[in-house]
Amino acid sequence: MAEFFDALDAKHIAMIEKQPVFFVATAAPDARINLSPKGYDAFRILSPTRVAYLDLGGSGNETHAHLAADGRITLMFCNFEQPALILRIYGTGAPVLPQDDGWGDLASRFTMLPGTRQIFDIAVESVQTSCGWGVPFMRFEAERETLKKAHRQLEPDAWMAKVANRTSSIDGLPTRPTERYIAGDE
Repeated sequence: MAEFFDALDAKHIAMIEKQPVFFVATAAPDARINLSPKGYDAFRILSPTRVAYLDLGGSGNETHAHLAADGRITLMFCNFEQPALILRIYGTGAPVLPQDDGWGDLASRFTMLPGTRQIFDIAVESVQTSCGWGVPFMRFEAERETLKKAHRQLEPDAWMAKVANRTSSIDGLPTRPTERYIAGDE
């Protein structure tokens, strides 16, 4: 049975901290719904009503475009072990880029990863838990290093040129590219 909460509590936080993957969903008017899996050590709980995650450059920048257009975001965590549980965070978010005023404070809470382009800062509006009885048992083996490796192999100027051209979503919504190369952890 689904339960709603106004903020994250200690049990929610403990469950989230054990998950190696989470899912991000956003949408904007007249655009596709975007749903993306996220891994790495990229999620932070800043308070019971505020979370953030580190975003690496990938195949697009849909979350940025959707948050700029609409602001709504849903994050989902599934417990693939016991107890069965699904947790969703509903909120509003904003991209914070290295050139933005809020970058320093947010970035200090993360270990920068190769390819970091922004941090999504999310105000938690509600939290929902549900049973998760249909979610399979799965074991985490290891992170894929492919994305970080691809970013590490690009020279800073080549990386900047690549992300500078990403100024719109697949539906043509505008995005702001980063103006700085962020060196990663390796």
